[in-house]
Amino acid sequence: MRKILVIGAGKSTAYLMDYFLDKSGPEQLELQVADLNPDNVPFSVRSHTACTVIALDILNDDQRAACIQGADIVVSMLPPRFHIKVAEDCLAYGKNLVTASYISKEVRALDPEVKKKGLVFMNEIGLDPGIDHMSAMQIINNIRDQGGKILLFESFTGGLVAPESDNNLWNYKFTWNPRNVVLAGQGGAAKFIQEGTYKYIPYHKLFRRTEFLEIPGYGRFEAYANRDSLNYREDYGLQDTLTLFRGTMRRVGFSKAWNMFVQLGMTDDQYTLEKSENMSYRDFTNLFLPYSPTDSVELKLRHYLKIDQDDIMWEKLIELDLFNPNKYFNIKNATPAQLLQKLLEDSWTLEEDDKDMIVMYHQFGYELNGVKKQIDANMVVLGEDRIYTAMAKTVGLPVAMCTLGILNGQIKTPGVQIPIQHEVYTPILKELSKYDVVFQEYEVPYLGYNPDTVAG
Repeated sequence: MRKILVIGAGKSTAYLMDYFLDKSGPEQLELQVADLNPDNVPFSVRSHTACTVIALDILNDDQRAACIQGADIVVSMLPPRFHIKVAEDCLAYGKNLVTASYISKEVRALDPEVKKKGLVFMNEIGLDPGIDHMSAMQIINNIRDQGGKILLFESFTGGLVAPESDNNLWNYKFTWNPRNVVLAGQGGAAKFIQEGTYKYIPYHKLFRRTEFLEIPGYGRFEAYANRDSLNYREDYGLQDTLTLFRGTMRRVGFSKAWNMFVQLGMTDDQYTLEKSENMSYRDFTNLFLPYSPTDSVELKLRHYLKIDQDDIMWEKLIELDLFNPNKYFNIKNATPAQLLQKLLEDSWTLEEDDKDMIVMYHQFGYELNGVKKQIDANMVVLGEDRIYTAMAKTVGLPVAMCTLGILNGQIKTPGVQIPIQHEVYTPILKELSKYDVVFQEYEVPYLGYNPDTVAG
């Protein structure tokens, strides 16, 4: 039996663990799941004969090392800040490692030693990053194999609520870490290239400069720029590409509404609030508004944001219960962002039977034999319920497939890496299609600069 150690059993692991257990017989796999709270692991997983579940404090060096030393390959589904501890142990004990997270500077620094030991440390093998890398590189390399030159590459991903579960004015519910949603776009200006010109969007303008996209059968979406679209310019070999833009997709109208929180200062995570544990939702809203001995919180907010009482923006704020004096946060030393997250979780948490939706959209502009052409490609995946979400499917399955590929010697190029090599993306994309994770490709007229965008 070959032991796969999965560290962390969060929201994105349902399909991951089922995949390993489904293949445990023919592939002779033994699954060990290690988590701080073992009871969080579903009973169907815990009770499987090929699975053992153990309690693990990732900060306990001896316990962590013992788990890793006894595994044949390690999958880390922990929060990103903990990957380095797992990676260092994997290097010390000669174990291959798979994660869905962005490569940190600390993990990247291990690359020479990882290569020296002939190990594979595969990162960014989830959804975004992950499926975006693999699907993009497959099309980019197909164009290059024909002799084409890439002129434009735009890529967008959204974790959204499925149409049948879309029942709030924001057209949104949390399908991933809510904290990441609240802090999206912070930490520096968004940076990209458009028609050969570098562009920068500061955080306070980010949600008012959006690009619009149409997905056949699913309607219109908007996208705001990711923080740094140029991160993968060298990895993708797009140093000479005229347009390079990566963004996050939402339903039209979300960004304009979210911008209200940005302008108020509610998304700030840099300071703590006095007596936050005793603060009501109404108190929290009033923190960011001017003092008035006569005006209500509601009136001050409408004046501050310059919205009328019959504006849909106002209706969206009312829906979130922002002005309730009887609901309390009960969180000590909280930042504004932490309280906003708690408030939003009241309204945007998936119900038991809710379904989510993943949407990914790529645009490739290229020149072939002197003619400019364009390919658009999109992927839509729908979830089943609150546990078996489209997010868990599109994050967990690529991780699981890559893990088995490494274990079986099909993925063997050593080093700290992302899934942009043919040996990685070709078999995984092929297998994902069996799970209805498929891209539809369309040849469209070459547009170059998109006239629908206001990001320029």
